[in-house]
Amino acid sequence: MFDIDKWQEIFATIEKNKLRTFLTGFSVAWGIFMLIILQGAGVGLQNGVESQFRSSATNTIWIWNGQTSKAYGGMKPGRTIQMTNEDHDFLAKSVSGIDQLSSRFELYRGNTVSYNNEFGTFNVRSVHPAYANIEKLSLVEGRFVNETDINEFRKSVVISTKVQEALFKTEKGLDKYIKISGVMFKVVGIFTDDDGRDENMQVIYMPISTAQRVFGAGTDIQTLAVTVGDATAEQSKEIQDNLKQKLAQRHHYDVTDEKAMFFWNSVEEFQRFKSLFASISLFIWIIGIGTIIAGVVGVSNIMMIVVKDRTKEIGIRKALGATPGSIISLILQEAILITGFAGYIGLVLGVGLLELISKQIDTPFFKNPQVDIKIAVGATVLLMIAGSLAGFFPARRAAAIKPIEALRDE
Repeated sequence: MFDIDKWQEIFATIEKNKLRTFLTGFSVAWGIFMLIILQGAGVGLQNGVESQFRSSATNTIWIWNGQTSKAYGGMKPGRTIQMTNEDHDFLAKSVSGIDQLSSRFELYRGNTVSYNNEFGTFNVRSVHPAYANIEKLSLVEGRFVNETDINEFRKSVVISTKVQEALFKTEKGLDKYIKISGVMFKVVGIFTDDDGRDENMQVIYMPISTAQRVFGAGTDIQTLAVTVGDATAEQSKEIQDNLKQKLAQRHHYDVTDEKAMFFWNSVEEFQRFKSLFASISLFIWIIGIGTIIAGVVGVSNIMMIVVKDRTKEIGIRKALGATPGSIISLILQEAILITGFAGYIGLVLGVGLLELISKQIDTPFFKNPQVDIKIAVGATVLLMIAGSLAGFFPARRAAAIKPIEALRDE
């Protein structure tokens, strides 16, 4: 039953002891606030870094042309290494562990693209069919580049939704013809790239064989992308070493020459970041738990002081007929009220600050900081329980002594 007299007495006690109440509440509010901020910052950092991997498959090994920095086989350093279609075909047949493979030859900005009276300049990437999965492209309409396009040198292109909006306005771009650097190409697909990077939406894809023939690249390629399926970081490293060995033999350079060809193993990098964030998460929990413990200690100490200060009051109450249970419940209700209200304040301030930060800060490595509310609420409840227990045992001990002894307490 709701006892209004008891609650009036609790509020009167709080009013009389403002500093004590503030210190108790501050310990709780600060602990919850810091836990939320630390967790939110950790999640924001993790979201930012993971977004850097979202643009392509996390099981990909990327390879780029380079320039030798070491002498090898009588040849001086400084030779340019140029990959070709033959490298693509050779690796596909000779290296085990490859799941998907695509070459890439890119025509950078400056390519004039037009449809009727609409013009624009976009990047043109020529690739193999597997590239759609490697880059995690989502088809909205039509299809991606296929093997028939490659084999027959078809003038087919796949454009992004942004390119469609720029060239076709309200029209549909599928099955229409656009002109790229004066050459007509048929739009066979419309795609979107959800990684959030505008540069990846300012792109047109075409068969690599077509681009090489039309734009005079011969058989040259600029990049190789190799996916390794479900390979672990160690297995992907073995595949990468095999790729290095094969390419070094084909292009006659020292396999230890890191500048001859550049490799980036996203499997290793992703695992490294996962390990890093596991450590960051552990660190945040250690700091958060430490903050909670500090709050618990603060609440416990203050509640013990509360009970000590009220020992004579407890004696008077018992002399007037109060039961030990009513005395203990009075103190517990005061502890729960203070810690609960202060915990809510810390919770609101922490979540509010994270919301403000998320709107003001959006960097490549820090995105959408947020916190698990269940954890924050659980921590608040833990502090309330700790404060209640801290007051319960001294209150029970004080309530158990005889009134005359309580009145004599110094």
